[in-house]
Amino acid sequence: MPETDAAVEPHVLIEAYYDAGWTDGLPVVPPTDTSVAAMLSAAGLQGHEVLGEIAGRNTVVTADKVAINAVMAGCRPEYAPVVVAALRGLCRPEFAYHGPASSTGGSAMVLIVNGPIVARLQINSGNNALGQGHRANATIGRAVRLSMMNVMNTRPGFLDRATLGNPGKYSFCFAEHELDHPWAPLHTTRGFRADDSTVTVYASNSLYQVYNQLAATPEPLLLCVADALGNLGSPNLKGFNESLVILAGEHAEILRASGWSRRDVQQFLVEHTRRRAADVKRAARLPGTVTDADETTWRHVFEAPEDILLVCAGGRAGSWSACLPGWGKKWTRSVTERIAEP
Repeated sequence: MPETDAAVEPHVLIEAYYDAGWTDGLPVVPPTDTSVAAMLSAAGLQGHEVLGEIAGRNTVVTADKVAINAVMAGCRPEYAPVVVAALRGLCRPEFAYHGPASSTGGSAMVLIVNGPIVARLQINSGNNALGQGHRANATIGRAVRLSMMNVMNTRPGFLDRATLGNPGKYSFCFAEHELDHPWAPLHTTRGFRADDSTVTVYASNSLYQVYNQLAATPEPLLLCVADALGNLGSPNLKGFNESLVILAGEHAEILRASGWSRRDVQQFLVEHTRRRAADVKRAARLPGTVTDADETTWRHVFEAPEDILLVCAGGRAGSWSACLPGWGKKWTRSVTERIAEP
């Protein structure tokens, strides 16, 4: 993808990028040599440097291509280290990029940012954290998706075979609300220091908001979460996989006041996110006829507490949380990358 001539009228360049199939359906910022160089400089990279490879696709991700797509997405240069770390995460073998990026499930690539860089870049972790209105959130997530399309060839109808897709495929980036948190932030549970800046990359099929205004203790609140994670249409129902639970202010406060640890919450969800085998068979999510034993046999969605990622984000007011079931194959795992700032 070439850089464009700054002397050409912007609307002409924008239409040319549409014609070339280099957009996500929204207008892009035409890159120039100067803007791409600024993006590379902010990341401390040379254009030829390799950020990673996608096994099985013969795809090499180089810094210059990612920088071009970050400019197109509308990123400021200082956002580049986050975009670069996210792309490195997508290329990690344990993330197994091809499955969630190409399946009919239509996964969104969720980016969860932690550490001091959140305040510096003003990445939203509060009200409307998963929605619109913040440049850093919107453009960092969009840069990753444009790179997936233009560098990794993950295009709708070609290597992106989503049946429906979801709006998070345009952009899905937010920061964890590390202040007023019931526990330590996510990245410290993965071996990083509190003063490290990181981005966690997670493949999510969907988002369900969970509402409970009356719960004053963890058990009824978490039963609602477990029911959302274990609904009969969930892609996780047939096999173990990760899921992401985002706790907003009022629900996080219930857990803090209770004294429950992160592990307590995870263990409760492992035990209670389940369905009777009979229900699963009646919904045709398992083959075979329903037997008497099926009425008392439980199928659990999660195998271990570590399968449930717990983060805090969103407004301090409102009785809401969110469940994001992972892509429905157990060999894809979320990854956390340190953000390297030059």
